Amino acid sequence: MIIILLNYKNMKYHTKIYMAALGYDETDFMPCEITGRKGVDIHHIVSRENRIENLMLLTREKHVELGEIKSKMCYLLETHMDFLETNGVKFDYLWFNEQIDKYISYAN
Repeated sequence: MIIILLNYKNMKYHTKIYMAALGYDETDFMPCEITGRKGVDIHHIVSRENRIENLMLLTREKHVELGEIKSKMCYLLETHMDFLETNGVKFDYLWFNEQIDKYISYAN
């Protein structure tokens, strides 16, 4: 048990935010928000801002495939917003709409 507590203390801040928002413990299975497989990377979707709206759990493959591609930002934002809503996480709809508006021209 001490090891678990020490590991949690050493987690990156954005990991703590994500896990707390979704009610995860570090021993829980945490799914990739796209594939449902085991998620391993918490991706900052549009910036380095540490807020639940901007933090998405992905597999390493999806993180590499989709991470910084502007044409995929709307897809990532909409997928993440649906995931949060499905899991009962409160979030800022306005923030999502503002980000989607910024990247909508890249999606076409």
